[in-house]
Amino acid sequence: MVAAARAISGKLTGFVAGDDFWRGVVAIAAFLIFWEAGSRSHAWFGFSFPWVSQVPAPTAVLQAMFRLVQEPSFWNSTFLSTLRVFEGFFAAMLIGIPLGLAMAVSRTFFGISFPVFEVLRPIPPLAWVPASIIFWPTQELSIAFVTFLGAFFTIVINVIGGARAIDVRYFQAARSMGSSTWDIFRRIILPGTLPSIVVGATVGVGITWAVVVAAEMISGGGSAGSMGGAAGGGLGFFIWNSYVGGSYTQIVAGMISIGIAGYASSAALRKIGNLMTPWLSEN
Repeated sequence: MVAAARAISGKLTGFVAGDDFWRGVVAIAAFLIFWEAGSRSHAWFGFSFPWVSQVPAPTAVLQAMFRLVQEPSFWNSTFLSTLRVFEGFFAAMLIGIPLGLAMAVSRTFFGISFPVFEVLRPIPPLAWVPASIIFWPTQELSIAFVTFLGAFFTIVINVIGGARAIDVRYFQAARSMGSSTWDIFRRIILPGTLPSIVVGATVGVGITWAVVVAAEMISGGGSAGSMGGAAGGGLGFFIWNSYVGGSYTQIVAGMISIGIAGYASSAALRKIGNLMTPWLSEN
């Protein structure tokens, strides 16, 4: 335990002492100062910055966030959005990875499925919202379906690209040594595609957060009606209700909450990806 604590402490010390950390701190500080000055430009300087002056100041947003984190309804909305994101995301992974691998390894299957896939792929996920509300029996399933689409196409495209980028000489060498199709798949195709799967998952989860919030706004929050109005509608419905109620500080606070949640999701996936592909971090 002591050795592990020392290792963690050493990593944190090295991270804080690094140039990247302080560049990030300076960039965030400069952004917040510009934001504060722009929001209060009329009071401070006698003129208004375009657009920025209409946005609540970060100090006001911080006060709103401090109030929100003490309200159970806010955490309930955050939990619902997170649940919907990962429901759609994991469904997209479970379906998209096998489909992408099948399309990459089988020319026949690729020729049959890719034209249909390519026609559907450019359709924005939010364009599916009206159809999903009609086709699915509940709004919760409609949101889950739209969230699934947000990550699905990105994951499939990355899997296909990763599998096809593998050097053909690996396959030739494996076949010359008598490897079976299953051996080639699990020892060459799957490891060679893992980095692309990680990239697709990281990009896909970010898209999923954007889609779920918009879907919650459009569909009325899914289970909001059965869980106490805005409290059960997710962060998207929370932002929409804040807009209707004229609480602009809560709108920005909700947006920042989504950004933090999306960043945490992507960072967690990148960490998992590094653990799954240790040979990349060694290079």
